[in-house]
This record gives sequence, C-alpha cells and structure tokens, in this order.
Amino acid sequence: QVQLVESGGGLVQTGGSLTLSCAASGFDFRGHAIAWFRQAPGKQREAVSCFSIWDEGPSYSDDVKDRFTIARDRERNTTILQMTNLKLEDTAVYFCASGPLRCGPFWNQQGRFQSWGQGTQVTVAS
Repeated sequence: QVQLVESGGGLVQTGGSLTLSCAASGFDFRGHAIAWFRQAPGKQREAVSCFSIWDEGPSYSDDVKDRFTIARDRERNTTILQMTNLKLEDTAVYFCASGPLRCGPFWNQQGRFQSWGQGTQVTVAS
C-alpha cells in the first residue's frame, strides 16, 4: 500500500527555517517524482517543488526559488524540503505527493500525482 507521511511542520518566525520530510512506503521511490504542494487558507493548492532522479534537476515555483531546497534521502526513502528565509505568505498546509517517473515541464499540475500525504502545517509569524 502506497503511503506518504509528512512531518516537520510547525511555527516559525519570519526569516526562520524549517525542514519538512516526506516518508514513503509501499512503492519504489526511485520510480516516481515526488512533489511538494501547499494550500493556504482560502486559497487553491499550489505547487512548490518537485524532484525526480530522472530529471536534470529539481523544479521550484518562482515564489520559493532560491529559498527552498528539495532533496532525496535514498537510504531513508524520504524526500525533504528545506525552507529558509520564510515569509508570512509561506503559511500553509504542505503536502507531498508521488507521481510519474519525471517531474517534467508540467510538474506543477497536481492531477499528475496519484498519491498524497495528509499534510503538515507550517505557520510563519512575525
């Protein structure tokens, strides 16, 4: 059974850092792209970042580029999202999802990702 579990969320001040983890089980991590999405209150879910070993490099939304870093821990079958210089607008529930082999140019389309975690809350306060 495919399962994704996010952890690492919490409360942080603006300018601070958090690292989120997405632990996967029930499938071979290497055969899937793993993406992070987020949903802020009253807003639609949006793509944050995507990683696949089959792509040339990770993908990031313009809002988080140069502040967030996605990486995979193969030994632990976990994908992490390192978030730095956090802003108030980063407050959201963060979800990880598994999808096709590659992130590709349409990585920000959530319909391409079949399995989702339950999410972890990130709150940035001033």
